[in-house]
This record gives sequence, structure tokens and C-alpha cells, in this order.
Amino acid sequence: MTGNLELGRLKIAWARTHMPVLGAIAHRFATDRPFAGRRLSAVLHVEAKTAVLALALRAGGAEIRLAAGNPLSTDDDAVAALVEGGVPTWARKGESVEEFTAGIQAMLASDPEVIIDDGADLVALAHTARKDRGSILGSTEETTTGITRLRAMEKAHALRFPAIDVNDAAMKHLFDNRFGCGQSFLDGLFSATNLLVAGRTCVVAGYGWVGKGIASRLRGVGADVIVTEVDPVRAIEARLEGFRVRPMTEAAAEADLIVTTTGNRGIVRAEHLKGIKDGCLLANMGHFDVEISKPDLAAMSTHRAIVRPNVEEFRFADGRRVYLLGDGRLINLAAGQGHPAEIMDLSFALQALSAEYLVRHGAELPAKVLPVPPELDRAVAEAAVGPLGIRLDRSTPDQLKYADSWMEGT
Repeated sequence: MTGNLELGRLKIAWARTHMPVLGAIAHRFATDRPFAGRRLSAVLHVEAKTAVLALALRAGGAEIRLAAGNPLSTDDDAVAALVEGGVPTWARKGESVEEFTAGIQAMLASDPEVIIDDGADLVALAHTARKDRGSILGSTEETTTGITRLRAMEKAHALRFPAIDVNDAAMKHLFDNRFGCGQSFLDGLFSATNLLVAGRTCVVAGYGWVGKGIASRLRGVGADVIVTEVDPVRAIEARLEGFRVRPMTEAAAEADLIVTTTGNRGIVRAEHLKGIKDGCLLANMGHFDVEISKPDLAAMSTHRAIVRPNVEEFRFADGRRVYLLGDGRLINLAAGQGHPAEIMDLSFALQALSAEYLVRHGAELPAKVLPVPPELDRAVAEAAVGPLGIRLDRSTPDQLKYADSWMEGT
């Protein structure tokens, strides 16, 4: 183990201080023990905020084990503190693909009853090579990529247990995907490059919630932002927000930075690299490292070299250079510290409550992708209002009566 135990404790304590909603849930869990005797396995980005979630589940009686959701997203200090705190953890910063895969496989060795997933990697394994392991009540999923995979499995009638779609809950995608990714992307970008963004042309591939957040934050630090989209509705939305919308072949020719946010593959590929601007930075914020085609980069390059941590230069035959950040993996975690603690407080509160819901009701639920129960989404929102310094107004009895009359059609 390479992490610093004391530093890991400090990081977790700092995160916990700024995660009051999950903290209140953990306090209740410690009393109610909803997971007593239950086995939970999680594949997540293993860092301090994730540690707060894992320890909250453990406080609720869970036999929880944890593996990395990405080879470059682990904080080794947090791992050291987790292991010392009684949470078996398979994760190491910069682990090989083989180690990464072995960690996910180890999550099924305990025959888990509930899966907490990021990208549906563990659920996929539970349906293929290791489908003999575990009497699984259900899973929770917090990424767009993971939900896409789960819906494909459901459509093919292959999904064997209920999967709760945490990603699309209001208290997740409105804040985590937009504000969390918006800030943490800049954290990773600045840490990796130490370059100026103001005055540069930045291309955001995809205008979903992640793309919206990143485009907004890039504009906020002075960038000229171009959006690429395949969906006409999102393209119109981006244009009316004031962004230019262009095909990637055109956008790449003037881009100082391209960031991919689609969850799909081959977003930046050979046809774009042929005309890409010299010195362009390439970054990814999708779950898998397939949005920027690394095989195309390698095939077109005559020379490649690491020029600073998390920055690899690819030089083409004509002398142009492009720079791949964080090996094409999630740059906010490969080079940065991930989402702010206050944002992950909301997402992980939903994960914790959804896991509890599966323990209590999983046996009754259909094998489908299911929304987070509205009452759980609402409970997280109500719990977050005070810590965020918000004071709500209240409807008067007359206003409530007026609203009810419209509902009744009178």
C-alpha cells in the first residue's frame, strides 16, 4: 500500500465536514443498522468523498467492499484510511488494466446482495463471466454511461435484477453532472497543464448535462466556446445559450482545447486529427477512455512523449503536435480531485438511500431500470437546503387553495 494513512484520515475528515446530508444519513444508519448482515459491493472512484459513503454504509451494518471505477481515479491516501477503517478496498492510482479488472472481479467474490456501480462495470460482469455469484437484490447506478448500458440490457431482456437510476434523479444530474463536472473539469485541466484558458477556443463535444456545465464554466473563465452535437434539440439549446455549434471537423481546425462529454466512442478520430490545430489539448470527461481515439492518435504520430504529468505529446509527420491529457480518461479525477464535496454529498446521499431501499424492497421490484423513488429525491433536497444557506418561502393557504382549484379544473 502506497498511501499515507494519516493524510487519508485528514482528507476523509475534511470531506465529511462538508457532506452534512450524508452525515445525517450515516448517523441514522448507525442507529437503525439497515444493512446489518448484508453484503454490498461498490465499484466507484475511490477517493475521500467515496470513503465517506463507504464508511456510512459500514456504520449501517454493511459488509462493504470497494474497487476502483477507473485506473487513474484513485486517491491512495484515502485507500489507506479505508482499509484501516475496515473496508476492504481493491484500488491503486495508476493500476494496470489487469489489476483494475481483477478488482472488479473481486467484488463478486463475496456474493453481494446490493451493487453500487459507476459505469455498470460490475453489473455487466455479474451478467456475464460471473453470473453465478450472488443473490443480488439490485444495483444503483450513477453515470450516464452506466444507465445507457443498463437500458440496453433491459431492452434485450437480459437484466436479471432491478437497477435504480441514480444518475437521472433531480438531485444528481442537475448538480453533479452540471456543477460538479463544470468545476472539477477545470480543476483537472489547470492541474494538468497550468495554461491560460481565457481567450482560447474551446470545443465541448456533447451538450448534455455534463457538456452544459463545462461549456458554462469555460465561458466563465473567458474561453470562446464551440459546441458539437448530433441532437437538434440540444444543438438549438446550445445556440440559444450563445455558443457556436459546428461539426467536429470544422471545430477541431480552430480548437485550442477539445473536451469530450458524450459517453460514446470515436468522438475525436482520424478524420478530425488530420485537420486539427497545432498544439490542441485533448481531454475527456466521459466514463471510458474511448471518446478520443487513442489508436488513431498512435497510428498518425511519428513521435510521442510524456511532457509533464498527465500530459502526453503526439507529434505528426507535418510537425503538428496535440496533447492528450490524463491518458484520455476522466481528467477531473486523473489530474484533479474530482467533484466538490458539497456536490458529492447530494449524489452519495441518493446512493446510500437507494441502497437502503433495495435492501428493504428489492425482492419485490421488477428486473428493470427504475427511477429513484421521488420521496428519496425530495428528502435529499429538503436536507440540503439548510446547509447550503437557503431559506425557502412558503405558499399561503390561499395560494395552495388556488393551485388546488386549477388541479381540479375549476
